[in-house]
Amino acid sequence: MRKVIANVWTTLDGVVQSPSYPDEDVTGGFPHGGWHARYFDELSMNWVIENVRGAGGYLLGRGTYEIFAAHWPTAPQEQQVLAESLNTLPKYVASTTLHEPLAWRNATLLPGDIGAAVRALKAQEGRDLHVIGSPGLVRSLLVLELLDELRLMVDPVLVGGGKRLFGDDGAHRPLRLTSSEVTSTGAHIVTYAVGE
Repeated sequence: MRKVIANVWTTLDGVVQSPSYPDEDVTGGFPHGGWHARYFDELSMNWVIENVRGAGGYLLGRGTYEIFAAHWPTAPQEQQVLAESLNTLPKYVASTTLHEPLAWRNATLLPGDIGAAVRALKAQEGRDLHVIGSPGLVRSLLVLELLDELRLMVDPVLVGGGKRLFGDDGAHRPLRLTSSEVTSTGAHIVTYAVGE
């Protein structure tokens, strides 16, 4: 049985909104877009490459899918170390507003009930499925008890507001730390097993 692994960049105060670019997601007037880039170093870049290349496929929310589908098919040569896997491996998209066929190669919509669709994917043989970004999808998978592992890069910055990774549903969800590293920029790369 395959695992579902979430790969997320977050601020120390749990914000995941608009990590890469100033105008990536300005919902709610978010003024701090692009907060993540300065915290990359060789260790964290290798972590990203290992996660992307080690996946058997990707689970993506609509927003992340649209950003990725607009960028990765025509990514520059220096980004091909990531683009090759992202463009060729299967991508399963959770959306109620997109319609088949999806434009990005090897991308399909998750059919019907998301829980049933992800359970079916987990039951298949092969390498683990990785959720990249997609905080709404990560929250849904946590609630449905379908997320096996959280891999977080926690940047040493507070942005004071914005979309957060975890909701306020009042549920108790134990995690077990399985690895932790500190980058040269002060970011922490941590992996937690969910529900153990």
